Amino acid sequence: MEANLALMTVYNFLGEAYGPRYWWPAKTPFEMMVGAILTQNTTWANVEKAIANLGEKLSPQYIAAAPLGELAQLIRSSGYYNQKASRLKTLTEWYAQYSYDVEKVRRKAGEELRAELLALKGIGRETADSILVYALHKPFFVIDAYTKRILGRLGYTLPEAYDELRIIIEQNIPGDLSIYNEFHALLVEHAKRYCMKVPSCTSCPLGRLCPREGLPQAAN
Repeated sequence: MEANLALMTVYNFLGEAYGPRYWWPAKTPFEMMVGAILTQNTTWANVEKAIANLGEKLSPQYIAAAPLGELAQLIRSSGYYNQKASRLKTLTEWYAQYSYDVEKVRRKAGEELRAELLALKGIGRETADSILVYALHKPFFVIDAYTKRILGRLGYTLPEAYDELRIIIEQNIPGDLSIYNEFHALLVEHAKRYCMKVPSCTSCPLGRLCPREGLPQAAN
């Protein structure tokens, strides 16, 4: 991942531009876990609709007991709702091993928890790491398409393998959970505002750092 630009410089520029992101928006750690599954292959707006539709039913006890079809209809707005309902059931079965007590989960080593999550059908590395950081307070940097897009445009040479890139990033930023939390959220915000598939570079807060500045871009 060769580049002359320090990752913390990127972090500081984004932090100055957007301020604290207060991400992940959830009332409870379990709601956050549910959101991490619901957000697969959809927008956050659709996830919010599904979470609102679950309402007070959003608990591990309800998801464990609810008929699969009933649960699927409640989360219909998130897309792939039958598949996601099944994944929520699987996640809840795993959580039941800890008596639905997030503090019991957090007492376990991060690498062990990551292995357990990755063993669950339908939970990949990005979803697992999101749960680890935002619900379980374990420092694993979340890699998504936004991360790759922004860093690639900033001139970094990125490895293809998810974990290889994750580890390199972790080696180049402080091992501080709050930075892991904020950095991912800031990258997501920046990708939505400026660093889209077709970038809108005018007024971009990373404009002074980005070699793409001045190239053809989206109309503003």
